[in-house]
Amino acid sequence: MTLKIDGGRRQQLIDRIQAFFREEFDDDLSRFRAEQVLDFVAAAVGPQIYNQAVQDARKFMQQRLDDIDGEVREPEGL
Repeated sequence: MTLKIDGGRRQQLIDRIQAFFREEFDDDLSRFRAEQVLDFVAAAVGPQIYNQAVQDARKFMQQRLDDIDGEVREPEGL
């Protein structure tokens, strides 16, 4: 599974990676190096994070559906 990051979001992430390396490691990362870091992280952990998010959303929705079942009652007097 390959994560596709749109252009605007990708540029924001590259900027954040460059800022992180500058602040934490006093290292000015070139755009190319920052892109390489982003591509590596996206490939290495992106699918696991995505799958966890889908599982969390599924669990959340299932809990809401279970709540709906508990709310449905037969009308009184029938």
